[in-house]
Amino acid sequence: MALQCGIVGLPNVGKSTLFNCLSNAKAQAANFPFCTIEPNLGVVTVPDERLDTLVRMDHPKRVVPATVEIVDIAGLVKGASKGEGLGNKFLANIRETDAILHVLRCFDDGNVTHVDGSVNPVRDREVIDTELQLRDLESVEARIAKTEKVAKAGDKTAAKMLDLLQRAKQHLEKGLSLRSLELSDDDALRMKELQLLTAKPVLYVCNVDEASATHGNAYVEALRGAVASEGAKILVLAAKTEAEIAELESYEERQMFLKELGLYESGVAKLIKAAYALLNLQTYFTTGPDETRAWTFRRGIKAPQAAGIIHTDFEKGFIRAEVIKYQDYVELGSEAACRDAGKIAVEGKEYVVKDGDIMHFRFNV
Repeated sequence: MALQCGIVGLPNVGKSTLFNCLSNAKAQAANFPFCTIEPNLGVVTVPDERLDTLVRMDHPKRVVPATVEIVDIAGLVKGASKGEGLGNKFLANIRETDAILHVLRCFDDGNVTHVDGSVNPVRDREVIDTELQLRDLESVEARIAKTEKVAKAGDKTAAKMLDLLQRAKQHLEKGLSLRSLELSDDDALRMKELQLLTAKPVLYVCNVDEASATHGNAYVEALRGAVASEGAKILVLAAKTEAEIAELESYEERQMFLKELGLYESGVAKLIKAAYALLNLQTYFTTGPDETRAWTFRRGIKAPQAAGIIHTDFEKGFIRAEVIKYQDYVELGSEAACRDAGKIAVEGKEYVVKDGDIMHFRFNV
């Protein structure tokens, strides 16, 4: 199953409008709570200037970009951890995703209702974080009760898990999300196994008015201060403006619109790239006259596993990988020129694949 980012937030903050821009799907967008009830799934193309360059160089018959899955999840309200509103459904939907895009309203508009009556992104973030923390605390306490029995019987693995759970409980009781808990590599793997909501990486998406799309506003700065200790990133965009850009027919028209706003890239493009990075994903390429393709991999994998993304036989019968650095390929102009210049590296099973590598695999089954 592909990795997914879930778009979350209070009702009426612009989640579905943003999702429509991202996926060109038509999640219903309306001015009342719970407009989105079932999560909408969009498979979104990842913008990558490197792929565009390779296509211009190799003129392939077929082009396949990288993609990322984005899920639009129903708006949450205070009390969701106790089942208020669509609470149970909302929390179950988040649990199935791998990272969170938390949309916060950072604009004034008397025509758009706010579920709490006023615009305050710092408060809104706390509402959602508190609900997720409460649900995690419930999950952790239930897991502690089960794990204690096994640990007392002398199971060392259970003892290590119990230590992590007790630390997690203390952290949550302080009103802190688990993504800010310092973990060893081993504990990070155990934490992943627990599938806790506040352990998921998060990107805060500030939905602003058009005038604030370039530099943000006071609401954004207040939020920036509130999340500084978390180490989470903030992205600023104007969902309403992004929707207008998405309606334009041609690439040239969209670029002209962006230029008028003082932007070099759409907020949606920046958001997709940020979601890809949030999921710890990178890209390697295969390219030639038949096809130029971007292949998605988790950061840190080795050559045989990267080969297996293309086909399981490639991993089973892996012999070696021939690797060209993207910059060398662009500067020299072709695979043949890279070979002549000695710029094709022959790598074995321990090679850690790098973002942007152009790869050719040798295998035998």
